[in-house]
Amino acid sequence: MPEIDFSYFGWAILLLIASGISWTTNFFTLPGNWFIVGLAALFVSAQGTGDAAQGMNWEAVAFLLALAAGGELVEFLAGAAGAAKQGGSRRAIFLAVVGTFAGSIAGAVMGVPIPILGPLVGALFGGAAGAFAGAYLGEMWKHGGADKSVSVGWGAAVGRVLGTLGKLLVGAVMLVVLTVRVFS
Repeated sequence: MPEIDFSYFGWAILLLIASGISWTTNFFTLPGNWFIVGLAALFVSAQGTGDAAQGMNWEAVAFLLALAAGGELVEFLAGAAGAAKQGGSRRAIFLAVVGTFAGSIAGAVMGVPIPILGPLVGALFGGAAGAFAGAYLGEMWKHGGADKSVSVGWGAAVGRVLGTLGKLLVGAVMLVVLTVRVFS
């Protein structure tokens, strides 16, 4: 009967908990998926090679790295495309990014009256509101037309929500891959 390494499994469970917490930081426009990659790399380097590393190895970390990069690409393209599709200026797009960060923090602090998930939902919708406000202000500042500014703002808000949801989905896939690799 093979001997079970309880210290490995203890560290593996801590890795998964820390990675799950890291994943939630994506709601706040923080690099949660990159935190997962960093934690996985730290885990592999601490475990070493051979039988102690079990299914988690540098190839798995490289795969997580590729997924994280894909998540960033999804988020960037969806966020930028939302405002750009409506003819938004670079200023509007830049201010939408700034507004997203500020709005997600404010939304998390104010929260939504949903137990446990309220701050996360608040961060998501706060980020969308911040993207709208930033794009609207940037477009008004640049061109001054209210109708176009509203369209650019809505495009930025929708793009931000879709981008964040895409990044969250990629992060969830990363958590599944991490869990399977750690316990294989």
